[in-house]
Amino acid sequence: MRARDATKTLTKKPPPEVPAQELLGQRKRPEKGQFLLLVDRQIKTSYASYEAAEEAGLVIKRGHPIVQVAVYDTVAGVNKVIEVLKS
Repeated sequence: MRARDATKTLTKKPPPEVPAQELLGQRKRPEKGQFLLLVDRQIKTSYASYEAAEEAGLVIKRGHPIVQVAVYDTVAGVNKVIEVLKS
């Protein structure tokens, strides 16, 4: 057998200095507002005011009356279910 004549060393370049993005999904969700909009007990988005969350919930409830829509207050811990009035 023949011995190697020379060895070649490979080095990796350091990764570019870009901040790593946090993975959002089931592990961690961005919460920006006090009021969370829940559709079938799943968090969809958050709002700073109750009125904005309720209006978005009413739009969803009118379009899909079979689903359960609620607004959850994270500070007070109160969950209010949104109902559409039958006329």
